[in-house]
Amino acid sequence: MFKQKLNILLVEDDLNLGILLVDYLETEGFNARLCKDGELGLKVFQEGLFDLCLLDVMLPKLDGFSLAKAIRLKNKTVPIIFITAKSLKEDKLIGYDLGADDYITKPFDEEELLWKIKAVIRRVPDTKDEEKIALIGNYIFDYRNHTIAFGNTLKRITSKESDILNYLYCHKNKVVKREELLTEIWGENDYFLGRSLDVFISKIRKYLKDDATLSIENVFGVGFIFNVPE
Repeated sequence: MFKQKLNILLVEDDLNLGILLVDYLETEGFNARLCKDGELGLKVFQEGLFDLCLLDVMLPKLDGFSLAKAIRLKNKTVPIIFITAKSLKEDKLIGYDLGADDYITKPFDEEELLWKIKAVIRRVPDTKDEEKIALIGNYIFDYRNHTIAFGNTLKRITSKESDILNYLYCHKNKVVKREELLTEIWGENDYFLGRSLDVFISKIRKYLKDDATLSIENVFGVGFIFNVPE
């Protein structure tokens, strides 16, 4: 269990499943709030402080993907895990492109969900830790606050983008294998996650495009090198 109770927003229209998950999560030391539709979920999220969101995709009134978009407009960094009966590749890619941290397909084991929650929470920087600020070329990267600054321009990025950039920077000028990066960031090496990783890498390249000395180089069949001048 975590030393401090974390607040989880669960948006699930199957009330039997939702009640079971709330009971299980609270037994494991979390505070859990259940909402039965997307509109209520958004209202509750806007009124409270949550450390993680569990969102079903097929929701009445406002579907899970639309709810995630609305949540991201308010909070760029809160972890999101999608819970869904769908297993189509397109749905997973949509979810990850929206900034989802993980994805679990029904039916699932409660312990598997707990493992995913703990894995995601561990990747979120502790706000009590010392600030992690790095000078990367002409950029100032604030890992804890998920920002990249260039001159007077400040760009806020997602927690996943921040995790990836931080890992690449910590291993700058060295080959980082794809499977190593996937396992470190998502906890597993999966085809769909690999596609999502490519999307995130493309976004990070765009964020760093104003400094020509920086590049994230593809190493065919192996992984990436984040080239940073010493």
